[in-house]
Amino acid sequence: MAFGHEKLDVYRLSIGYVAWVYEQSYNLSGVHRPARDQWLRASQSIPLNIAEGNGKTTEPDRRRFYEIARGSALECAAIQDVLVVGAALSRERSREKKGELDRMVAMLSKMGGRGYTVQECGTEYGVGGSGFDTDCDPDTDTD
Repeated sequence: MAFGHEKLDVYRLSIGYVAWVYEQSYNLSGVHRPARDQWLRASQSIPLNIAEGNGKTTEPDRRRFYEIARGSALECAAIQDVLVVGAALSRERSREKKGELDRMVAMLSKMGGRGYTVQECGTEYGVGGSGFDTDCDPDTDTD
């Protein structure tokens, strides 16, 4: 007998990610210990919130837990960046696993009923060159 959340692709993908984080955590100690502990908590939060959200009966309740899981996946990506900078994780391996995190974020965004774009002031990052558009209008100027 399988629970409903166990049938979700995003849940199975997140469980595989948690297994990988556990494998990596065995090699992290000393100065990397705080990042390791946070990484373990954040990675576990993804499937736990997916399961809890899937069990909720109202759409707003489900959405809330999917959003928490999504935030935890984004946090894991940032923790991987910290570990790469600290020479505790290879850039290539991190990039590969970020691909999985990106898939999870996209699925959770869809399940939560929101789009998946990085925006500031209504303008997507990368539009208008390398500058920063400080006014919040829809143009792409950088002055």
